[in-house]
Amino acid sequence: MNLPPEFISTITNTFGEDGESLIENLPALINEASTRWGLTNVQPVDNLSYNFVAFADSPLPMGEGLGVREKVNVVLKIGVPRDELTSEIAALRLFNGEGACRLIDADEQKGFLLLERLNPGVMLSTMEDDERATHIGAEVMQKIWRPLDHVTLSDSEGSLTQTNRLFAAERLRVTYNKFIQLSDWFDGLKELRQMFDGGTGPLNEKLVARVEKSVNDFFAENHGSVLMHGDFHHFNILSSERGWLVIDPKGVIGPAGYEVGPFLMNPWGDLLNGTNYRRLTKRRIDILHEQLGFERERIREWGLAHAVLSAWWHIEDNTGGEEYAMNFAEMMADLPLHS
Repeated sequence: MNLPPEFISTITNTFGEDGESLIENLPALINEASTRWGLTNVQPVDNLSYNFVAFADSPLPMGEGLGVREKVNVVLKIGVPRDELTSEIAALRLFNGEGACRLIDADEQKGFLLLERLNPGVMLSTMEDDERATHIGAEVMQKIWRPLDHVTLSDSEGSLTQTNRLFAAERLRVTYNKFIQLSDWFDGLKELRQMFDGGTGPLNEKLVARVEKSVNDFFAENHGSVLMHGDFHHFNILSSERGWLVIDPKGVIGPAGYEVGPFLMNPWGDLLNGTNYRRLTKRRIDILHEQLGFERERIREWGLAHAVLSAWWHIEDNTGGEEYAMNFAEMMADLPLHS
């Protein structure tokens, strides 16, 4: 296959031997998925990154008992079977198309996902009106969030027999355990300290300490936890015939306020290039405060926390990018929130 060198490098650097195995076996895996789902005209997308993603045609039944079929556009996604892919599948199943692209079918063991193709599929990052884009982002956040009681045992199962309730509770417990815990992500900052003998290396130590304290306080509150996207930004929100929908959820459980972090820091690499980025960010915080009901200070602290966490990930993976993340963090740290 004529795969982009950057894609091969990303996969092998990120996943090691598992990534090398994916690249080596990719033609066979595509053939296997195509045979399973009757896919034809499989065309890789232009911006491959951490998974193989392709547009394809798939036959679907179009008449009950009639066997009539027509080709529909779908998305085939193949990745290294791992926790994040498993949590993505579980999240998409729970979202069930509400605020998100639909999961048609999946194989967790193989790392296969068959997804609804969103048309026209334009990224929110292309919208020039940032205020409108922020309003859209807040609306989509609220559509996909699932409180923990919905993740564990739904009201519809309250009328089940005791035996069936136990089965349902166990099934949902297993589903819950497939999701990523946000607290585990922030525990990674302990590894930052270990790497630099108790220090923070190239990261601003005062900002890291501020994030460690604020995040600990947020988790100690022990309220407001939801199943969220976890990587909610302008490149993961696409236009469709059903409205604006998310793709590529991480499937993360934690305080809902974290969701604003990736959104505030994106579009990645471009946000800090504008002359009015401080004013733009403040306006975003105002809109998110108005629509989500979070305090402005809380939104700022989650944005700062995500920026520091992102910087650590770039150091950990040796991919570069920590400088941009920390520049954003420093901007957020002293951003005035009131006129």
